[in-house]
Amino acid sequence: MKISSATMGASKRRLSSRGLGGALREQRAKLYIIRRCVVMLVCWHD
Repeated sequence: MKISSATMGASKRRLSSRGLGGALREQRAKLYIIRRCVVMLVCWHD
């Protein structure tokens, strides 16, 4: 859990410096990565 809290602190600092557009782009990128991982796990066949 320490890693996630450190990551949240870093993203909050970046949000103020990059503005709303950068934060929105970052959130979309994270959602895309998560979605791809879920699809790979669901479609995994041995």
